[in-house]
Amino acid sequence: MPFQPHPNWARLTEDDEQPWQTLSSRQLITGIRPVWEDRVQLPGGVQTDYQYRRRGPRAVFVLPITAAGEAVLIRQYRYPLRATITEVVAGGIERGEEPLDAAVRELGEEVGGQATEWVALPGFYPQPSISGVTFYAALALGVTLGEMHHEDTETIERFCLPLTEAYDLLERGEIHDASSALVLYQARAELQRRGLL
Repeated sequence: MPFQPHPNWARLTEDDEQPWQTLSSRQLITGIRPVWEDRVQLPGGVQTDYQYRRRGPRAVFVLPITAAGEAVLIRQYRYPLRATITEVVAGGIERGEEPLDAAVRELGEEVGGQATEWVALPGFYPQPSISGVTFYAALALGVTLGEMHHEDTETIERFCLPLTEAYDLLERGEIHDASSALVLYQARAELQRRGLL
C-alpha cells in the first residue's frame, strides 16, 4: 500500500482569521534557529511583545520497527541538557523536501535503516507557545539495519529492544524527550492492530 500522509497533516495550517494584530516585527537572532520579537495587539486592546520562532521549520520523527519486532531507538547527547537521552529517529525537513523523503533520509543517517513499509502518524506542534515548528511522525516497518551516517555534530548510539521493553520505558517515564514519547504513544494502536505489541 502506498504511503498516505496522516489526515491531520493537512490541518496543521494557520487560521484564516487572526485574533492578534501584528504591529511591528524584528529579528532578534539570526542563523539556523532565528528568533523574532513582534509587538502585538490582543482583541481587548492590550499590547505586548512576543518572542518566538516563526512558522515554517519542519521536522520528522520516526519509530523504526525491525522485521523481528524490535524497536530501534537512539541514545543522543543533547548539549542544552548536558545529558544523553533516549529518543526515536528524528531530523529536520530540508527546503523542498517532503516529510516521507526526510523520514527515509533520517532513518538511513541516524540508524542505517531501510524500511519496507511506512505508516503516517499524526503530526503535532512541539512548543506552540514559543515556536511555529511543525513535526510530522511516522512508523517505519520491516526495518533492516546497516551502516549509519551521522553528521559531525551528532553523538548518537543506536540500540534495539523488544517492543514491550520500549513501551515499558515509556510507561516508567524513561523517555524524557516529549516528542519521542508522543510518537511512541501515537504508534501504539497501529502496532497493536498489527499484533506486534
